[in-house]
Amino acid sequence: MSEAIVLLSGGLDSATLLAMAKEKGYDVVALTFDYGQKHKRELDSARKIAKQLKVNEHIVIPLDLGKLLRSSLTQKSLAIPDGRSEEDGPAGIPSTYVPARNIVFLSIATSIAESRGAERIFIGVNAVDFSGYPDCTPYFIAAFQRAINVGTKSGKEGRPIRLETPLIHLSKAQIVGKAVRLEVPIELTWSCYRGGKKACGKCDSCHLRLKGFAQAGVKDPIEYEAD
Repeated sequence: MSEAIVLLSGGLDSATLLAMAKEKGYDVVALTFDYGQKHKRELDSARKIAKQLKVNEHIVIPLDLGKLLRSSLTQKSLAIPDGRSEEDGPAGIPSTYVPARNIVFLSIATSIAESRGAERIFIGVNAVDFSGYPDCTPYFIAAFQRAINVGTKSGKEGRPIRLETPLIHLSKAQIVGKAVRLEVPIELTWSCYRGGKKACGKCDSCHLRLKGFAQAGVKDPIEYEAD
């Protein structure tokens, strides 16, 4: 069986992505980044999901970048906005955008994949129901694939590592449907930008998640503060 690196954040999308990679028959190595987020709730979820879905290995990479990255997800001085704000940044990109996060994550994932001989890297980017982050688009993925092709030994030898983005054109409701079909432990996932015992139900990530479950006609098993 071929090995695949799966980027696992602890959220609904990445947990579903992991289950999809396993369904395809890959030996999964889950890769999670502790990059200086304000809370560790999603990291706890990632560990529980990796254990529940029985991955071959779960690697947590510590990156002490939080103080250096201007984002409301990393800096305590910046408040996480409720919902979306078209005035929050260039081209409607909200303050929850973490500068070049997926460039950093995919660079490390590529290095690990090439070192291990893994053929695929799965990343749960989505360009339908998302917050407008530029590193979640098909254009970005195509550009990074070109970088892998020309910037790695395996690429120069004609066997480049392939990026897999099976969620990129799916709505959140479609992702919920796949999660249910694949028996993803949805109750273990965490999507909220804020930490705590319950999801806030107000941030953009909660908004998108709630919308997806409502459209899919499925009850979200996690608790929200407004419940």
